[in-house]
Amino acid sequence: MYALFDDAGKFLAGRILSEAESSAQIELDSGKRVKVKAANLLLKFDKPAPAELIAQAQALSVEIDPQLAWEFAPEQEFGFADLARDYFSENASITEQVAALFKLFEAPHYFRRAGKGRFKKAPEEIVQQALAAIEKKAQLQAQIDAWAVELANGQCPAPVQQQLYKILFRPDKNAPEYKAVVEASRKAQLAPLALLQKAGAIDSSYQFHWQRFLFDNFPKGTGFPAVTAPLPPSDLPLATVEAYSIDDSATTEIDDALSVQGLGTGQVIVGVHIAAPGLAIEPGSALDHLGRSRYSTVYMPGYKVTMLPDEVVQIYTLDEGRANPAVSLYVTYDEATLEVLNKETRLERVPVVSNFRYDKLDHIATEAWLTDPSLQVEDTPQPLLDKRDELTFLYRLSRHLKAGREVVRGKPENFNRPDYNFRLQGNGDQVPNGTETVQITVRKRGAPLDLIVAEAAIVANSSWGQLLADHGVPGIYRSQASLAPGIKVRMSTKALPHAGIGVKSYVWATSPLRRYTDLANQWQIIACARHGATAALVAPFKPKDAELFSIISGFDAAYSAYNGYQAGMERYWTLKYLMQNNISDLTATVMKEGPAGSMLVRADALPLVFPVLGAQNLPRGAQVRVKLGEIDEITLDVTGTVLERLDDAQANQAETESPEDEEEAVAGPIAIAVDMSDGEDAAAIKTD
Repeated sequence: MYALFDDAGKFLAGRILSEAESSAQIELDSGKRVKVKAANLLLKFDKPAPAELIAQAQALSVEIDPQLAWEFAPEQEFGFADLARDYFSENASITEQVAALFKLFEAPHYFRRAGKGRFKKAPEEIVQQALAAIEKKAQLQAQIDAWAVELANGQCPAPVQQQLYKILFRPDKNAPEYKAVVEASRKAQLAPLALLQKAGAIDSSYQFHWQRFLFDNFPKGTGFPAVTAPLPPSDLPLATVEAYSIDDSATTEIDDALSVQGLGTGQVIVGVHIAAPGLAIEPGSALDHLGRSRYSTVYMPGYKVTMLPDEVVQIYTLDEGRANPAVSLYVTYDEATLEVLNKETRLERVPVVSNFRYDKLDHIATEAWLTDPSLQVEDTPQPLLDKRDELTFLYRLSRHLKAGREVVRGKPENFNRPDYNFRLQGNGDQVPNGTETVQITVRKRGAPLDLIVAEAAIVANSSWGQLLADHGVPGIYRSQASLAPGIKVRMSTKALPHAGIGVKSYVWATSPLRRYTDLANQWQIIACARHGATAALVAPFKPKDAELFSIISGFDAAYSAYNGYQAGMERYWTLKYLMQNNISDLTATVMKEGPAGSMLVRADALPLVFPVLGAQNLPRGAQVRVKLGEIDEITLDVTGTVLERLDDAQANQAETESPEDEEEAVAGPIAIAVDMSDGEDAAAIKTD
């Protein structure tokens, strides 16, 4: 005697070895013996053999028309044998009964399960809805298959093109467009990104990166809504200084300027003047929400997306020839010893007489020019000559301040790598299109003018950080517990030491036109300047204010994304530079181990880190000449092969220590989020 039984939705059959009131012992064809509850026994039979019965019933069930079976089925609850007798004949065989069971079980849209081998006919409207859904699913699958064929044949369907960035970077894995790309990738045996490139979905490498950035960060575009630019207060006093800014020529949001008074008197007053949009933009206003929605200006070679509308920036930027609102820090120094004698914060209008530009003056305002009054440089602009004595004092002060911070740090700051400036020819103020000619110039870190501005910013940011702490007014601080490996700079609302800079506390407050944290801190500083000891009562943000923590979280995420994009686009234009100048090999320095048995190297004359083969036995710091491989503008990938070692192995041993800034974010090949695992553990596919 054999029995058919239900094992968690799977039908099995075997020989009955023994049977009790509530269960039976059954031996399967495999020899395995199982205990089956009586409630799960559906049918007992003598022949055919279990395996033969199931095979024959499965084949016969395919021939059963579920629509016809549904019409034959009674309205009341019924068993599978009842349906077999109605569908086949009054004397339905065991095989026909089991075939009916299989079909009933496979057609839940026609028949609802009602217990041990029993079913109930579904209402007609439910059946029609289910059939419509099945038909829709079939049509959708047919569409997916058709799109997959097109993609595999090198053509990109319009719906896939429209969903390109969503498919690659933030996919809905149930979307037909996504499924078509996955299916086509399998058929063509190509990585999804390569497949889409071949199909023409990406017609511009630059637009690919730009549109991807917009998709992630500016889905509604980079334009500003109509806003009213608030005018600054009319009652601000006019400062009795002649201030000047020092920036790059591409800078339009001029946040900071400097002034010097009292040279030759024994006491010198240095003014650090910061543009003050916080005097007119109110917390909670439309402009505040606009700035907070962006958190920062986004920089990239040849273009930028500003945090605030241009009409607002133009009111507050510290352009020469105007007296604009500023939050000013005045620090009085002993002219001989450079000891700090006094600090004062004022809200005022500051006359700016010059906007100096690094790239036009670095070759003039050298260390020699600033330390030797007799040195003359041809074609020195008169405004720079007028401020030579002041800049000389500022340079002396900056070196003094830097040396003092390095004592606190415990070691000198590392300026061993240059800054690289990118210039695009041919795009004007428009978004680049990737066809522009790129120029990459080098600017040594720590150049005199750069040092002057950097040290002035540190003085202002550390002084105002302490001012907020002294008045019990919370701010957004940047701190670093130590210079030990792995200890990163973090943002918080507490005035904690910044070991990397060497100061007791540090806020970002010197770029309120470009960073939202600086604008938020400026509101707090303005409260201290206006109200002194009672500032904590009127400052926009109170201690433990949840809004401050929200700003920190939002800013950190946005700033990281923007910096990542900037690094990516600098890598893009560096690769373009290699191609435009037909550079096939270059010199580089070994950094550390890379992927797949390679080593990472850093180009000596370009901002480029990439993997190379042939450097596995070379130490960190070794200098090599590298032959470049194929460049991919979409993935931003390039590899190389070491041709020869250029340095002396013995002389280089002292340079093998890891530089403290090696952990800087380095742009590399991009990763996409298309999952080819088909139900296996999801894993991003690296496009290298």
